[in-house]
Amino acid sequence: MTTDLGVQISHSIPVNPDGWTGLLDLGGLVLPLLAGGEPRRVSPSEVLLPPGAVSLLHPFGDTDFFRHGWNSWSPSGWRCLSDAPLRIYGSEERLLTADDSRNDTPQAHSGSGVGALRSSDGRVLILGALGLGAPRVGATPSTLWGNVEVKAGEWFLGFGDEVAVFSRYAQLLADHLGSRDSHAGRVWCSWYSYYEGISEAIIEGCIDDLGDLPFDVIQLDDGWERAVGDWQANDKFAAGMATTAQRITASGRRAGLWLAPFIALPSSVFACERRDLLIHDGDGEPMIAGYNWGGPYYCLDTTHPEVQDHLRTVFKSVRDWGFSYLKLDFVYAAALEGRRYQQVHREQAYREAIALIREIMGEDAYLLGCGAPMLPSMGIFDGVRVGPDVAAFWENAERPGDPSGIGAKNAFEASIHRQWLRPVFETDPDVVFFRRRRSLLDDDQRQMLQDLARVLGFLSTSDPMPWLSAEERAELRAWLLESPMIEPLGSLEFRIDGRIVDFNRWGTGYVPTAGTVAG
Repeated sequence: MTTDLGVQISHSIPVNPDGWTGLLDLGGLVLPLLAGGEPRRVSPSEVLLPPGAVSLLHPFGDTDFFRHGWNSWSPSGWRCLSDAPLRIYGSEERLLTADDSRNDTPQAHSGSGVGALRSSDGRVLILGALGLGAPRVGATPSTLWGNVEVKAGEWFLGFGDEVAVFSRYAQLLADHLGSRDSHAGRVWCSWYSYYEGISEAIIEGCIDDLGDLPFDVIQLDDGWERAVGDWQANDKFAAGMATTAQRITASGRRAGLWLAPFIALPSSVFACERRDLLIHDGDGEPMIAGYNWGGPYYCLDTTHPEVQDHLRTVFKSVRDWGFSYLKLDFVYAAALEGRRYQQVHREQAYREAIALIREIMGEDAYLLGCGAPMLPSMGIFDGVRVGPDVAAFWENAERPGDPSGIGAKNAFEASIHRQWLRPVFETDPDVVFFRRRRSLLDDDQRQMLQDLARVLGFLSTSDPMPWLSAEERAELRAWLLESPMIEPLGSLEFRIDGRIVDFNRWGTGYVPTAGTVAG
């Protein structure tokens, strides 16, 4: 029998009493499907499926699977189904911090929100969630499946050219969850040069050293606050944060500031004095939300009215100081499972918390999410980090089983495999480096990071000007001023002002084909 949607139903398939079972034709690819209800066709090769669990059989066998990570740092990319799954190995602490540990599948290929399989002719079958509820997509050599913790949105199922199907999915995400069209501009960030060692005097010197270089934002990173969780200026910023913000704006740039508003170190005043305002575990103790700064940290219960008042106080102060570009870090913690004042789903709690910050800061503020869950951030954050922290070296030899570990290679792989998200928000691959001193990157790797930023459309660096030679400063200025013509030639291949850049070569030590002009 065939429905009026052109969906074939075979009575030889067992009936699913709780949903819909049948054969689905996607542009000539016929798939047995079990879903929560009848598919709704939107094109010959695309359908929307009702909320709930989805399972289908595919004919591709041992093919490549696209795994998408939950938050900014989570591994994302393609892996063969016969290979070990793309995930974080060897560190439960890092897994808690850098991916959705609740839904981790150590022996199976699965990821967050969306997954895809490659056919023998190069076309792609994609299954992507269009709502929250911690959707998960996984695959075996015979199945593609999706499930959710709560039913909160439809699924998109499509088959076709890789670039086209991912682009279509991104458009549908924007339609369902929202999008932003603000632009960060060109950003100088303190982190990858000074780390926590910033001070009022150092930032003043950096502002002076930047001179007339065309940066739009100067952003202070970690190191200005009394403690993570206590968001007041420390002794290194004795004149107060408003003074530094005014100094930045006087140079003609937007003042940017780093905060991790949803977490608190155990030693912070907030955690010591208001343990009742933290998310708790099943034993009634403050729940560990992740690890950094030499130990664990807790998460604020953003559903609690007093925490919401606390956030209003913090961000009103930040706004009054004069900061309108905010890098909000470790925000995933508000989306972890735990005991809250209000027992709403964890991704809903997170989304309501970042929406509150947007409300306080206003529509004209630029909000960059870092460590941010992808789908719940859409329509609220202007930009999102889409890879782990970069570094001035390629491989992370100390953490070989951790594709979320800091390093240029890991940052590159996750970021390039998320460039399709650009219609939803700005995709930040992290900073690029122009310095050759204090760096282990070779010239080809530096060029690759610069090309990556061009393609993703987010330009930022952390190099202090005294660290650069005259030639490197000239390279930086040219990079900031250029408006390159970028043409996609494939999912990972681009023409940049006539130069072919093939990112497929990253696994063998990516080398840009400088000077090659396409015919």
